Amino acid sequence: MAIYVWTGIGAGKTTSSLGVALRTVAHGKKAVIVQFMKGRKDTGEFLIKDKLGPLYEIFQFGSEEFVDLKNPSEDDKKKAEEALAFAEKKMLEEKPFLLVLDEVNIAMSFGLIKTEDVLKLIKKCPEGVNLYLTGRFCPREVMEAADYVTEFVSLKKPEKMVATEGIEY
Repeated sequence: MAIYVWTGIGAGKTTSSLGVALRTVAHGKKAVIVQFMKGRKDTGEFLIKDKLGPLYEIFQFGSEEFVDLKNPSEDDKKKAEEALAFAEKKMLEEKPFLLVLDEVNIAMSFGLIKTEDVLKLIKKCPEGVNLYLTGRFCPREVMEAADYVTEFVSLKKPEKMVATEGIEY
């Protein structure tokens, strides 16, 4: 078991965790992805679920629109709390080889869920479960509790970035 944090303002945190999920499934092990603040069913990581089979599960707890991080709604907070409770249940009952909490760091950072609750989940992580926490602005306490911390930094990007189907989503 290991706890991984992928944070920073650079792109690629979710994409990297999905690469690890693909490796997990390729080795015949279970990968569960719980997405905080995401609800779009047209993303590659969601669309692939039926092709990868029962070893790859993805669950979304959010709407199709972006969360207003400066003023999240009560519904946004409720969905984030539901995501955390769902992830804990999956972790303890099914003990998947890989559990990705996608965008959990930013959910903590903007007060949708409590950092203490994520730290409690980390402490409960059973042997054999590898926990990945992605998203910008990971709280210091969570980084200290992790075994691995990677910071993503963008060194260059176009002024006007256009999201490309199959690359960014």
